[in-house]
Amino acid sequence: MSVKIKYQWRITKYNPIHRNEHGYYTIGSEWTSSSDIGKNMYDGLLTLENYIKVETAYVDTIIRFLEANNIKSIWIPTVTYIDINRESTLYDKEFDKLHLQDDQEVSIAHVRLIAKMVLREFIHCNFITRNFFVHFGYDYYLYIGSNSYYDEPLRFTEAQNLFVEEMISPYYTEEKDMVRSVIWTNIEDDVVIGQVILRNISLKEYQKTLRLSTLHPVTGSFSITKDNFEFFQSKMHHQMDFTKYNYYLDSEYSPNCKTALN
Repeated sequence: MSVKIKYQWRITKYNPIHRNEHGYYTIGSEWTSSSDIGKNMYDGLLTLENYIKVETAYVDTIIRFLEANNIKSIWIPTVTYIDINRESTLYDKEFDKLHLQDDQEVSIAHVRLIAKMVLREFIHCNFITRNFFVHFGYDYYLYIGSNSYYDEPLRFTEAQNLFVEEMISPYYTEEKDMVRSVIWTNIEDDVVIGQVILRNISLKEYQKTLRLSTLHPVTGSFSITKDNFEFFQSKMHHQMDFTKYNYYLDSEYSPNCKTALN
C-alpha cells in the first residue's frame, strides 16, 4: 500500500493457546474451509448451521470495523473467480446481483455479500482504502489494518468468540518494498526469456499508464499492450517486438524487505 498502516490484527476462530512456540496451530483436525462442511472434526461434525454461525461472526466483524472507521465504500484491487457453483447449498441467489471486476469501488452495503463469497471460496479479493484494509488469507484467516484505533470493534470481535492478535498481515506491503520489472515471453510457449528491472518510476506513473485508480497498489502482473508500451519502452533499452513476444509488467516484493509470517 502507498500509505503505511499502523494498526494490524489477525482475526480468526483459532484459539492462540493451541499454537506452539513457533506460532503453528497444533490442532490438525480443526476445520479450515467451507468445504469441510459435513466432515468430522476434533470437536464433532461440522454442520452447515455451525459453519454459518462462524462465517456470520467474521462478516459482522468486518462490517463493525468499517462502521467504526466511518467507511462508506471500499475498493477491490483485484478479484479472482474461483468456482461459482450455483448448485451448492452455500450459493445465495443474492450473489447474482454482484458484478465484480478489478479496480472497483463498492459500497459498504455490498461488502457483506462479497465477504460471504470469499469465505465460501467462490471468489477471492481483498478490500482497501487509503488508511484501511481487509485481507482474506488461506485456512479462514482474516487480517484487518487501520490507521485509526478503536476499542469497540475489537471488543465486538471477541464477543463473537473470535480471537484478536496484533500481527502484521502477511499480505501487507509498502510501496518502498516493491520491485517492478518488464518481462517477456515467447508467444508460442509463454516461457519467460527476458527481464528488465524498472527503477525511479512513481506509483502514480504506473497507475496513470495502466489506467488504474489512485488506490490501486499495482501489484501482480499486467499485460503491456500496443496502447501503453511506449511508456515502458522509454524506460528500457530492449526493443519490444510484439510479433515475437508477449510483454508484462511484473510486480513483486523484495525478499530482503519482507519477513514471512506463518
